[in-house]
Amino acid sequence: MKLSVCTDGVFFRQDPVESIKAVKEAGCNIIEFWEWRDKDIGSIKKTVDELQMEIAAIMTDKVSLTDSVFRDEYVKKCSETIQVAKELGCGIIIATVGDEIAGVPRDLQHQSIVEGLKRCAPMLEEAGITLVIEPLNVKVDLYHGNYFLWSSEEAFQIVEEIGSTHVKVLYDIYHQQISEGNIINTITANIDKIGHIHGAGHPGRHEITKGEINYKAVIEAIKSTNYEGFFGLEYVPTIELTEAVRDARGILDY
Repeated sequence: MKLSVCTDGVFFRQDPVESIKAVKEAGCNIIEFWEWRDKDIGSIKKTVDELQMEIAAIMTDKVSLTDSVFRDEYVKKCSETIQVAKELGCGIIIATVGDEIAGVPRDLQHQSIVEGLKRCAPMLEEAGITLVIEPLNVKVDLYHGNYFLWSSEEAFQIVEEIGSTHVKVLYDIYHQQISEGNIINTITANIDKIGHIHGAGHPGRHEITKGEINYKAVIEAIKSTNYEGFFGLEYVPTIELTEAVRDARGILDY
């Protein structure tokens, strides 16, 4: 399992290139970030290459999958994100699915997500890139309070229905602790459907050493499985990044 730092999460709205350099200085060689369209991808690639770093994941556009009206737009933008990911040598694309549509049965919105991602699966398979859909909590972070996909169980079901090894789940431990708990059992039972993992402490969404989640136990459980992907730090900092990376490595190497 490899440690990565989400630069947009830790260095919110700060310069991407300087954020990458700060991650390197803190002792981590792997980064990930959110949307790419507002960034200078050429400068990011140049910086990562010069520092001999790696990009774990980037996000595709936040276009609704729950509403079939936007499906063609979603597929087009996913295709564009795949090309950027290839340029960056990045193997993971993070995707949100959109808000719940009032008055529309959930099963129809669920099916719309499945059908939209089935359209994307052949492109992902050809490129050798995995798209991961992310369940988000709707209890604490109210800026995504209308988000459709809060349940990891439904996320795993969607992945099963798509039936591609290149469409999986981003399991965010922070979000799922809030939404449903039962972290260790859920991860270990569904590890083959998990393509990426995020971590932060709860409450507060701070470092993984803070809060009620026993990350040593969670990491030990993940390491007992066949998961060989990334563990991304996506949190609001309260201490220096060098200290946070050191502490996280101490837990990951536990």
